[in-house]
Amino acid sequence: MKKDMNENLEARVKGHFLDSIETKRKATEVMSADVVQAIHLLVSALQKGHKVLACGNGGSAADAQHFAAELVGRFERERRELPAIALTTDSSIMTAIGNDYSYEVIFSKQVRALGQSGDVLLGISTSGNSANVIAAIEAAHAKGMSVIAFTGKDGGKIGKLLRATDVHLCVPADRTARIQETHLLLLHCLCDGVDHLMFD
Repeated sequence: MKKDMNENLEARVKGHFLDSIETKRKATEVMSADVVQAIHLLVSALQKGHKVLACGNGGSAADAQHFAAELVGRFERERRELPAIALTTDSSIMTAIGNDYSYEVIFSKQVRALGQSGDVLLGISTSGNSANVIAAIEAAHAKGMSVIAFTGKDGGKIGKLLRATDVHLCVPADRTARIQETHLLLLHCLCDGVDHLMFD
């Protein structure tokens, strides 16, 4: 019985690996050009002294923090610090806004306070329908900022909000776990591309 259970679990584990590989293979075919566009958008902003603001919920909040850490600290090489702020880290700001206003505006109010024309908003939502990320994108547009949106599935409402100056990185998958795994790879591609263009 235990042997059968372990064989079943091993098959499930292998299924996750294979499904993740297949998702990334599809993403390679349809997303590479958009990733290059996003790298150029970031480099252009950073070279002009602008910054990146990043936001998302749950696992996407962790991705936003991860990305900011890679820019401010380093990715795979020693280089000067790059300006990036994750809007998901200040518990006092988030709980004050959530309590006094609503959870929907926890990011947009920060974008209005911290964002400037020429900055970039990195908004992450696996479904493309996160209300607070949508509000942040609308605030960024009002401030004259460009947006790099990470989504999945059909891109949701976010996909319809984006402008010609924005970049939409929509993972060709429906399963949240696969979308999140690919988002992490995309973030690393952006970090590598920024380092390559700015510091090689």
